Amino acid sequence: MDLKTPPSKTGNIVAFLHTILIYLWVVVATVVFGTTAIVVSFFSKTGDSVHHVARMWGRSILWVSRIKVHISGLENIDPNRSAIYMSNHQSNFDIPVYFSALPVQFRWLAKAELFKIPIFGQGMRGAGYISIDRSNRKSAMASLSRAAESIRKGTSILLFPEGTRSRDGQLHSFKSGGFILSVDSGALVVPMAVQGTFGIMPKNSKIIRPQTVRVVVGKPIDAAAFDRHSKNDLIEHVRGAILDAMAAAQVGGGRA
Repeated sequence: MDLKTPPSKTGNIVAFLHTILIYLWVVVATVVFGTTAIVVSFFSKTGDSVHHVARMWGRSILWVSRIKVHISGLENIDPNRSAIYMSNHQSNFDIPVYFSALPVQFRWLAKAELFKIPIFGQGMRGAGYISIDRSNRKSAMASLSRAAESIRKGTSILLFPEGTRSRDGQLHSFKSGGFILSVDSGALVVPMAVQGTFGIMPKNSKIIRPQTVRVVVGKPIDAAAFDRHSKNDLIEHVRGAILDAMAAAQVGGGRA
């Protein structure tokens, strides 16, 4: 299909009906897999089993949505070493895409308030998610210190340094928190790019349209070579690497 050709009325109706089906499945899958993850978390000491459940959740959503994912650069991932994976953020679909595509265990940073929810909070702790308290600067810095310790002990995390989804698909400015975490933990930063999810569901759109999604994993950057004083150099280094990965992922993009 020519991406410049506007969709027909029939195509819009099909897209609308398919979108309704996807929304219904997301609700069902989130309840079923979410409940399973919470139960499993009580018996999982490492959180690995919970991550497997999350991976099944992500793959089921992509399957119902008819979204294909191609990933390259996997040779840049060392499964035996903890890392901070950083990616551009184009859509809500980035989350199931990464759960589905990345063949390694990783955790998310989450707001401290979520850990206070009965049962759900216990499930998050069991999954190994890292709490970040943003109530004030002192609490935030203490949270980052605890997160850095978790990474030094072997936990990998994935974060979006932009802090929110892009409104236009372009890469925007980065928040500094993830880079303070990087230099404090001395971890490898693995730059990544996802292309195609913006066209599936842009930030202000509710209609879901199938796309072929491409993920490119860049060469790792050793954050141990930087400190808090030089973190801006790390930010620029990572930003350039993500832009390069976005350009590489753009090649061959299009509808599924």
